[in-house]
Amino acid sequence: MEGLARQMSQSFLGVQIDAVYHTALVFGGIEYFFGAGIQQTYPGATHHGRPMEIVPLGRTDLPMEIILEYLDSLRQIYTVESYDLFTHNCNNFTNDFAMFLLGKGIPDRITSLPQTVLNTPFGQMLKPQLDNAMRRITQAPVAPMAVPQQYQQSSSSNGIVTSHSSTGKTDHTNSIDGTSGLPTGQVHTVTSLRKLDTLMASAKNSCAIIFFTSATCPPCRLVYPAYDELAAEAGDKAVLIKIDISEAYEIGSKYQVRATPTFMSFLKGEKENEWVGANEGQLRGNVRMLIQMAHPPHPHTNLRLRTLQRRHKTMIYAKIPPLEKLIAKMGARGTDPAVTALKDFICTREASGASDAPLPPLPAIEAFIVQSLETQQPDSIFPIIDLLRCASVDQRISGYLLAQQTHPTTISTILSKPLSFGDAKCPYSLRIVTLQLACNLFSSSALTHQLLQDSDTCTLLIQLVASSLLDTTHSPVRVAAASLAFNIAAANHVRRLDDQHKEDFLSESMQVELMAGLLEALDQELESKDCIKGLLTAIGLLAYGASTQGELVDVCKALGAKGTVERKKGFGGDDIKDLVREVEQVLV
Repeated sequence: MEGLARQMSQSFLGVQIDAVYHTALVFGGIEYFFGAGIQQTYPGATHHGRPMEIVPLGRTDLPMEIILEYLDSLRQIYTVESYDLFTHNCNNFTNDFAMFLLGKGIPDRITSLPQTVLNTPFGQMLKPQLDNAMRRITQAPVAPMAVPQQYQQSSSSNGIVTSHSSTGKTDHTNSIDGTSGLPTGQVHTVTSLRKLDTLMASAKNSCAIIFFTSATCPPCRLVYPAYDELAAEAGDKAVLIKIDISEAYEIGSKYQVRATPTFMSFLKGEKENEWVGANEGQLRGNVRMLIQMAHPPHPHTNLRLRTLQRRHKTMIYAKIPPLEKLIAKMGARGTDPAVTALKDFICTREASGASDAPLPPLPAIEAFIVQSLETQQPDSIFPIIDLLRCASVDQRISGYLLAQQTHPTTISTILSKPLSFGDAKCPYSLRIVTLQLACNLFSSSALTHQLLQDSDTCTLLIQLVASSLLDTTHSPVRVAAASLAFNIAAANHVRRLDDQHKEDFLSESMQVELMAGLLEALDQELESKDCIKGLLTAIGLLAYGASTQGELVDVCKALGAKGTVERKKGFGGDDIKDLVREVEQVLV
């Protein structure tokens, strides 16, 4: 819409508009944009046409899986129904996504354009008609041939992000250079010994199956579909290989294959079984048994535990205090544009929902917070932390904070503040809002594991929990600390529920430190039922599915965890008794 906008905007609106922009973001060879929900296509293949301007934006080192998980979280905000040409459009999506990837948005001349139009009387009058008229363009479907397969890459990626800006299109491209591991969930067709050795080495701690086939073997083809299904079912728990010995003579000779189909199974690097024949039932049974031998289920999975065998909702502190009174406690700094922008975002989101609340200038807000932490007294610091706490229930805010690549991060700087008082007591107001903000960081489920796997940040979280649980004066502080411990344990617990054989998000040393603090706090807690319930649940979630040979189990025994838990059976009603009973079972 370059020509019409440039020619007619001055006459109709009284302001000069050079173009009406459509924006998108491209990385990994796929273009993402917002119209009929979040859509994807090959770069330049949308009905909006090719980009006309390319503007470098920077570089992202975020892993591709993190980027795609965050993108999925944005789908809750950028729905088909929420699209609005002026207040919730493609530019808002691109700006939010770029903010997450790079810590900065797209040019202001693009994001401010809708408000520029609405600030004119004619723009306000035409708003409904323009929105309706443009929907067939802005929410048009992507041609089926232009929809790529979902780009997936599990390893870290070095991404160079550039902006393709045009009158009609702004396009941000992320070229990915990372190397990914071996693909899982599919059959590996092998023709060389070298590739076979690589695949077998990757299964040395798991299991592998080799299917020896031949182009002249009709019975072999009967079990091809079943073998493919078993590979998808196994995922990363097994390596399924197919070898045509009419092409790979060397391999057939090494493994002494005399007939097809022949199957060989390997467990932990050693040959486990061999059988001949196209018996689909035998194939399925043998492969599934092999996987179970390689990945035996944890004993806890045989228990019936209503609380500890399910996923839990994150504990979030979303209550908004009177913002004017809160900001007044900041004194003259409460008039800073960063504070005003954060307050406006919170108010708009609370009144109209996330879809109608575009992101505030997060880099400016971040800089203001860091400066305040360095120069201001605690009484004037806690209001800005509380404002950030209110805003961080939005996954775009928490995601931005957790995706930072700088060190120290803003989050680590905030978490360090209550711990910096040493023997002197941290002010109650600063401690509790910091705990509540830390809980709200877990609202971004896409980045929770990044939070827990960063050893520096995770150490600060656990230290904050431990020191706060020892506050004998303020039970709300202990409840908030128990809530944070619950969020940490629940996030690690989800990992175990998804796949008990994958490495935990929390390192074992972190789990031991957290468990020791929780047991000490539970033993001392005699006042708050909410705190006891949170502590019990966190202890149970940490213990459920833990390695039976690990240090965590030893620590629980050494500290008398079962006895500490049992003593809380009479504290409260049936809900506490039931919880104590479950936790006791996983501590045995």
